[in-house]
Amino acid sequence: MKKFFQIALGVIAAIGGFVDIGELVFNTQAGADFRYTLLWAVPVGVIGIVVFAEMTGRIATVSGRPIFDVVRMRMGLNVALVTLVASLLINLITLAAEVGGAAIVLQLLFDVNVSTLILLAVVALVLIVYFVPFGGIERIFGYLGCGLLVYVAAAIHLKPDWHQLASGLLPSWHSSALYAYFVVGVIGAALIPYEVYFYSSGAIEDRWKIGDLNLNRANAILGFTLGGILSIALMVVAGEVFFAPQVHPGYLGTTALGAERAYGEAGLLLALLGMLFAVGGAAVECAFSGAYTLAQFAGWEWGKYRRPRDAPRFTLAWLIFFALAFVVVETGVDPVLLTEYAVILSVVALPLTYLPALLVARDKTFMGDHANGILANAVGWLYFVIILVVSVAAIPLLLVTDGGAV
Repeated sequence: MKKFFQIALGVIAAIGGFVDIGELVFNTQAGADFRYTLLWAVPVGVIGIVVFAEMTGRIATVSGRPIFDVVRMRMGLNVALVTLVASLLINLITLAAEVGGAAIVLQLLFDVNVSTLILLAVVALVLIVYFVPFGGIERIFGYLGCGLLVYVAAAIHLKPDWHQLASGLLPSWHSSALYAYFVVGVIGAALIPYEVYFYSSGAIEDRWKIGDLNLNRANAILGFTLGGILSIALMVVAGEVFFAPQVHPGYLGTTALGAERAYGEAGLLLALLGMLFAVGGAAVECAFSGAYTLAQFAGWEWGKYRRPRDAPRFTLAWLIFFALAFVVVETGVDPVLLTEYAVILSVVALPLTYLPALLVARDKTFMGDHANGILANAVGWLYFVIILVVSVAAIPLLLVTDGGAV
């Protein structure tokens, strides 16, 4: 019963935490521009993050070390340093986008100057992270982020063409650079590395042991799969509401209108609250992920389970991340535009984070009986090829389509 409860908590947290500003932007825009024809890219990304997260969670559980610590130990200082620099830069850009997104949602709810709300959002997040235990943080943002499930109900309520929807789940291709750009964006939004670093370090925070490997697998498969269903719902609602009138949802407030179309003001409020806590939860994950990777690389004491005075440099690191994100957003940069760049840069850096994890997970001398089996290796290498393809295509497509504007 205890294991079942832990799985339920992990799944609920993953539902609220999987969908961040990247999914909100790319999945909604993809549905508005292409209706159902890009639905197949969501399960491709979801399976990838399940494979990636399960491997890193298993590595952390078996070794008692988080994935970044293992990468440095097994792959050498140079590989770890390059991976560190890339991940820190992407974490900062993503964190700034999440903070900006939270401020926009707050402005939609309270109609206060956005500059004031940026400061309020950062202060609120810092206070929650400082005073609330790790498990409490997961549950606050995970449970309240589940308000986004209104999109699943809205997708059914709007009565889509189920035959066309099912057809959209089958891979297809269009000879369009814009279509290819959104394929890369939808897959990349599901595979942003900060989620994996946070997940891996969370296994240490929660003190998982060998007996928790099934818990790791269940959380990764069920949680991210249900998060993927939510991403599909966002695309379906956008396809129903924005495709025919050719509305381009380049603003988070426009994204929320899909739920209002189905359920009026109640749907709009649920969507906005779900967005606020999903984006806020992603901001916390980004700040922690940056602090985790830096502390693990440098060999500092780290972990939310430690008191701030017992891990002072780790605490200072996530505080600095929030401060830098505040400075970036206060320049007036558009959080949606920042999100698109963060996702594309994440895609480019994915091979640097994915390959070391795969090599360690398949290493029998390190993982023993818990190393990848034949199937896990086959799927792992298949996804490495997919990641290489999308990482090579990402920057050219960003430039050709002017960030999806063409």
